[in-house]
Amino acid sequence: MPSTLPSLWVVATPLGNPGDLSPRAKSVLESVDFVLAEDTRRAGLLCRQCGITVRRFVSCHDHNEDARLHATLASLREGQTAALISDAGTPLVADPGFLMVRACHKEGLRVSMLPGPCAPIAALSAAGIAPQPFTFFGFLPRDAHAQEQTLAPFARIQTTLVFFERKDRLHATLATLAHILGRRDLAIARELTKEHEEFIIMRLEEHETLRTELLGEITVIIGPPEETLAIPKEEALEILRQEQQQGGKPKDIVKRAQVQCLGWTAKALYTLLTECTSFEASDTRRES
Repeated sequence: MPSTLPSLWVVATPLGNPGDLSPRAKSVLESVDFVLAEDTRRAGLLCRQCGITVRRFVSCHDHNEDARLHATLASLREGQTAALISDAGTPLVADPGFLMVRACHKEGLRVSMLPGPCAPIAALSAAGIAPQPFTFFGFLPRDAHAQEQTLAPFARIQTTLVFFERKDRLHATLATLAHILGRRDLAIARELTKEHEEFIIMRLEEHETLRTELLGEITVIIGPPEETLAIPKEEALEILRQEQQQGGKPKDIVKRAQVQCLGWTAKALYTLLTECTSFEASDTRRES
């Protein structure tokens, strides 16, 4: 049975401004037996800035979380308590901690959380783009083809898209997404809660005008598809013809074309492909 008090606390920490750490979070960090931190040096600096004395830090990041499970669970079973924090914001949201939290639940150890700063939510709240529903991706794949595979299914879904991106890949990523998603609202939030916080509000199709010297942590928000998004039938036909020349079964041709045919369902493209094929076959017979 779970203990009366939580064995593991999931604690949100500031995105950049130390003043955003809540008094309750400070109290928990000082009271637990050890703090699981993504980067113990950054965690130590934050605690010193906030006047917090932590009994012990234990590193827990993407590369060692699985290895930490056994020892951490053993300590919690013995009655010790721990707090889980990430480098910034709410743990598990694009940060490690999921394996630890799930393992605690399976062991019957009580998990509780202290809410607080969260970059996707903070960016959504001030971007002026429809905040719900939204889909959060963490960091997108680096490869443009992998990005297409990840985002193409959302070209026709009424949801706002939120993700993190590194400054050196931002322009290339936006170029890829403009091709996949078409005309949309775009907000780029950088350095949230810090001195140089900035929201750049623009259009996705105008991504080439974005200045290149952006610095700091970046959260990208792309608005949902617009009603006028569907491309004309003639353009869809031309894309189908080009994909047809690449060969493959009809379903493969349609699948490739759908990535480019914004506003068209697979069923509609398959019907259009059938009509196109029948028309071309008829022309061939007349010529012969």
